[in-house]
Amino acid sequence: MEAVTGIGGFFFRSKNPKKLAEWYETNLGVMPVPDSYDKAGWQQQAGTTVFAPFKNNTDYFGDDKKGWMINFRVSNLDAMVSQLENAGITVSVDSTVYPNGRFARLCDPEGNPIELWEPNSA
Repeated sequence: MEAVTGIGGFFFRSKNPKKLAEWYETNLGVMPVPDSYDKAGWQQQAGTTVFAPFKNNTDYFGDDKKGWMINFRVSNLDAMVSQLENAGITVSVDSTVYPNGRFARLCDPEGNPIELWEPNSA
């Protein structure tokens, strides 16, 4: 069976796409879409990607009006949380250390839920 090799893009609606793209670049290091095809876009590090549909009535995303939540892998959750909080962004760190790592939650300026995940190195 032929299978996809990864996620090639994540597309979603925004009230102010340019401003929101700048927020993601400034605070999370996610490069915006290049302005020409000869430039590379955001390059991810190799690692696990979870693709998980949830039931319609899940409360996992926080706001029940949101149909998606993105999860970003980070190498140092404490450093990322500190960076975000120093920029005035509210972050909620889950105090539980799970078998697959540690997690934190925040929202972008448009209220879209973001989960940060520091995978266990083992």
